[in-house]
Amino acid sequence: MEQTVYFEDYEIGSGRVTYGRTITETDFVVHAGHTGDFFPHHMDAEFMKTQGFGQRIAHGTMVFSIGVGLTASVINPVAFSYGYDRLRFVRPVFIGDTIHTRTTIAAKEDDPKRSEMGRVVERTEVINQKGEVVLVADHIYIVERKPA
Repeated sequence: MEQTVYFEDYEIGSGRVTYGRTITETDFVVHAGHTGDFFPHHMDAEFMKTQGFGQRIAHGTMVFSIGVGLTASVINPVAFSYGYDRLRFVRPVFIGDTIHTRTTIAAKEDDPKRSEMGRVVERTEVINQKGEVVLVADHIYIVERKPA
């Protein structure tokens, strides 16, 4: 779906919640293959039985990728991603956990490089089936201002 939302149209505090997605063993294997991260924390069930979590934990980068992917349902042709700040892995995610993502517009500011655009900061929180935040990051968008 495509929806044009100009800088002036974003409202602080507005947001949305995505549908859920259950994390699987296949996710672990595919992500390890894509990234080369085969650390035992993610891949060795027997080793992790001896560690504090008692089971394998998801790659933080995988949780980030899936969590952000869940938000990719609307294309705004007058905005583009400038990147992410303040990324934190707050709690572990395990095989069988179901995550969803909540986004909230946290800030708006002028873009110091482009007077015809502004920056919108969208707080992104990935949440597990228990309602616990497992990952948080600020997604920064560069967004066109309304035409004069």
